[in-house]
Parts: sequence; C-alpha cells; structure tokens
Amino acid sequence: MYEAESNQRVESVGQLPAGAVREFCAFRPRILERTVLPWSEHCTECVWPTCYSTCDLYSPREDGRCRRFVDGMVRIDCPESANSYLIKVSFKRWGKLWTPGNLHLRPLSEADRAERRDQTIGSLLQEFPMPARARHFAVTKRYSLKKRLATSREASTDLPDLFVMECFNPSDRTIGLSLTMRPSLGQYAIPFQRLISVAPGFRREEIALDDIMRHCDLRAPFSMEIIPNDIPDGTTLYFGIMDFVKCRPLQASAGETPKTVKCIVWDLDNTLWNGILVEDGAENLTLKPGIAAVLEELDRRGILHSIASKNNADEAMAVLRRHALDGYFLHPQISWTPKSEAVQAIARELNIGIDSLLFVDDSEFELAQVQAACPGIRVLRAERYLDLPGSPLCRVPVTEESAQRRRLYQQEAVRESAAATFSGDYLEFLRECAIEVQIQPLSAANLERVHELTQRTNQMNFSGNRYERRLLEEIATAGHLDTYVIGCQDRFGSYGIVGFSVVDRREPRMTDLMFSCRIQSKRVEHAFLGYLLRKYRNAGLPEFWANYRKTPRNAPSGRVFADLGMEEREERDGVTSLVFPGGREIPAEGVIQIVELGPVEQLPAHVSSSTAR
Repeated sequence: MYEAESNQRVESVGQLPAGAVREFCAFRPRILERTVLPWSEHCTECVWPTCYSTCDLYSPREDGRCRRFVDGMVRIDCPESANSYLIKVSFKRWGKLWTPGNLHLRPLSEADRAERRDQTIGSLLQEFPMPARARHFAVTKRYSLKKRLATSREASTDLPDLFVMECFNPSDRTIGLSLTMRPSLGQYAIPFQRLISVAPGFRREEIALDDIMRHCDLRAPFSMEIIPNDIPDGTTLYFGIMDFVKCRPLQASAGETPKTVKCIVWDLDNTLWNGILVEDGAENLTLKPGIAAVLEELDRRGILHSIASKNNADEAMAVLRRHALDGYFLHPQISWTPKSEAVQAIARELNIGIDSLLFVDDSEFELAQVQAACPGIRVLRAERYLDLPGSPLCRVPVTEESAQRRRLYQQEAVRESAAATFSGDYLEFLRECAIEVQIQPLSAANLERVHELTQRTNQMNFSGNRYERRLLEEIATAGHLDTYVIGCQDRFGSYGIVGFSVVDRREPRMTDLMFSCRIQSKRVEHAFLGYLLRKYRNAGLPEFWANYRKTPRNAPSGRVFADLGMEEREERDGVTSLVFPGGREIPAEGVIQIVELGPVEQLPAHVSSSTAR
C-alpha cells in the first residue's frame, strides 16, 4: 500500500516495457498471505516540523507536508500485479520511502480489499468539494489513520516466509537501494540492512524472514526505509509489492504447466546438513531432517542430484560417505569458485540445459548470484526442501527407465573415461563400443517411457512436440502412421529407451524425431535416419521427407540432416520441410547395428540388421 492519496495522479501502464509488466504480474500466484505496509514519501534528513521553515529543500505538497518526490507517488494501475497497481517515483535529493513495519499477514483476497478500500477513500478525499485547508487536514489525518490501522492489527499466528521488493529501473545505470529495518525501541538496537543493486531492468529481491530475524527481532515494533544511493535528482524507479509474504508451496503459476526439473543442485552447509563444515567440524554436522528420504524419492523418479558448494572437496565427500549419500550426486562441484561457475559446469557435464536445473541454497546472496549468471535456472531457499517431492516441478512420470537414470549417467562417465584413453579415432572408438540400436513400435509396454521422453527432451527434439498419453495412444493405432521406439545399448551397459519417431507412410514424411541427449554425438541419430531412408526406399518410395522445427537448442544436433544429404525445400509456420531425393546414395558408416525387436506396421520390405549397418 502506498501513499498515493496525497496527489491521486494516475498514469498508464503502457509506459513500461511489456516484459517488465509480465515480471510485476509473475509473483502474485505465489502469494498465500501478505502484509499491507503503508509506504510513504519521506526525507533522510527530516527534523519535522522545524525543517519546514529552515530547510531550503522544503517543497509543500497539497496537505502541507514536504514533497520529496518530484510528482509524489504516481499510481499505475496493473490489476494482475501483486497489489493491483504499481507506483512510479522520481526521487529528489534526500528522498526516501518509509513505512512503519508489521508482520500481520492477511489472506490475499483481504489484502486486495484493503487496497481497493484505500484507493476509494483516497479518491473521495480528492473529489469531495471542500476548502483547501480542510482537504489538507483530511489527507493528513487519512494517512495517519492508515498507519495506525496497519500496525494495530492482532498479530498473525503464522509468520511470513520472506520480504519481497519489486523494482523496475528504466535507466541505463545500476542503482543501489539501501533497505533498513530498524527496531523502534532501543536507541542502540542493531538494524537489519541490505544493499540491493537494481541493474537496468526488473529486479525482485526476496529476503528470507529467518535471515532478517538473525539480526533484528521484527516481532517488536519496527520501521523500514528504502534509500537510493548517489542518484541525480529526478531519477525514476517503478515499485510493485514491498511487503512480507507467506508463499504457497512450490507450484506453477495459475493455469501454467511447469517445466519439470531434470537435476537438483544442492549446497551443503546449512542446506543438506545443519552447520558449516569448516567452522563446526565434520563430527558436529547433522543431516537436515528428512533430507535422505527426499533424495531417495526424487532419485526414484529419475531426477538427478549434484552439488555446488564452497568447501574442501575431500572433507565434504567424506561427510556424505559417512551418511551413505555420496552415491546420489553426479559431477559434484565442490571448490571455492563462484557457485554460478559450478552450476554451469554441472549442466555441461550432464549435457542438459540450465533451465532444467533447480539450485537449492540457504544464502540469498548465492541464490541471487546464480540466478543473475545463469538465466533460466530455477532456485529454491533451502528451508523449503521438504516441499520438493510434492512440487509440480518434480512431478515426472515414474517408469522402470527413470529409476535407472542415475545409473545410466554413471555408466556414461565410464564411457567417457574409456574414450579419453582410446588411442584410435572417434569412429573407431564407437565401433569398439559395440553400439546396438533396438527398434520397436509404440505399444502399451513402452508408452509411459515414450510419454516421459516427449515431455523431457529439448536439445534433440526436432519437432518440438509434447505429447499427452491420450494422443500417443491415438498415434499408436492410426493406420497410416509408423511409430518407432528406439532403445540403445553398448558394451558398457544399456541406455534404455532413448528415442521416438513417427512417420506418415503415405508420403512418406517423418513428422517427429526426438532423442535423449544421452546418445548425443554417438551417431545413433545418423544410424536411425539411415535405417529409415533404406526402409522406405526398399518399399518402393524413393523420396523421403521430414519436418524439422529448428530452434537454438536443437540446431547443433540438427546437422544430422545435412550430414545424410537431406535438402531444405520450404519453411511454413516455423517448420522446415526436408527431402532426401530419390537416387541419392544413402550414407553408411558401419558403426552401429540396428535390430528390430517387433513387427513394423504394414510395409512390405524388411530391413535386416546387416543391411542397416
């Protein structure tokens, strides 16, 4: 809640970039309850009322108080934002935002009613005909009453999760904002302070209440202020919600289907265990309650785990081994480098996108640093780790394949180690691996794994399609469609089901092709496409067509089409149409063996494993 009634000026939300408006609206679905703090314009050097007659900077506003913002607080209606409107502030020298603090939570609907009531009363005060002196008096009393009401509510039984400040900086320079929460009683009480750097663009600062309470007990009366540092007069910022909030359990925004995570990257100190290794010693560390069960359950679902921790690697791994947890973590990054670098290294090692990771840490600084350096990553405060098994972010299909995913990645590490010591060329190494690709139709037996694959695959999804189970069932029974479920194994072990393809035999045209990134660079996609080209040519269909929806993510893998000699013909609605002309020789590398495990629908010719090589 802002002191907008002191001028009742309203401007259009159209002056903000669309992306900033979306960001201001993105947080509302997370809010279960919030406070309604009455933020006002104030002065860093205020000695009211003496300064009204002694200060050269005093500029009276309508109610006689000092105008410390160029146009006061300018209201910008934005119904989908957390508090239904934004505030535009152009700061003068010594101007600051100030409010009496409270932790009195209200359900979001009640907070909305309070905002609407405040707006209605403020409008009536401005529109009702009365002498200027009476209006000054009414506006002054109105804000005084608003402050008393905001701080006089009965204390909530629940405490907030965090303090949230939203800000959009339209300038081309980073602006520092000093946030202070100061106890009202006790001259020498230590305040909580945080310097918030607002780079050009949108910034949402989330500060865990636990972090604040370690410095300053907010259950006693307190006040809050936000002061811009070293800015020229007239610097403009836009603010959204600035309140304490209770968040809903981890979930997607209303109406959204969240993208599930593939790997959770954990901090260690005060995240996986209680205590700090280098300060408390290994013998004094205890695991977080229930953390082992969380790791086990998510591992069963096929969600991977890794570590990004600032620690001594040998000592940290020894603690994990003592608790029998070390086997859960793939490519742990334990060193004193920035955690963003560790996260990026994990994504590279696992060959998955940053946006497939969730980073868990107890430090707001580390969460912010990783988010800033790794666009697209999701982050989670460590105290919410027990929410993970019930979160839609971790609600993935559970299959026999998923339960083995960690083991499959560990086998891949063995393959990479073998490749590093192999003396021949890469194709020769692949031949030594004895890679076998197994092909079978889509059926009830493999439908669940194919559904999982279509939901998870990004880097090697050449159609961009995401299929629900019902549609997969329809595809499996469609008379004109051939389906290919692709498995893979080599001398190191099985990869499981790694690919899925659909071909409309009437043209013929491949409408879908997707692979797990686990087989990337192993020429599996080359072998499979060569298999299809031979299969349909042997059936008397010389030309073979394919759809390819090119994206920045799949473009490197998409070179497979050019490698085999397919030509681009046209693009329509973002889909490129490719053709392999009749008469062109089909490349054969002799690297991978193809094995058909089940009957292939209604095509007269059969391609044996020997001819597919």
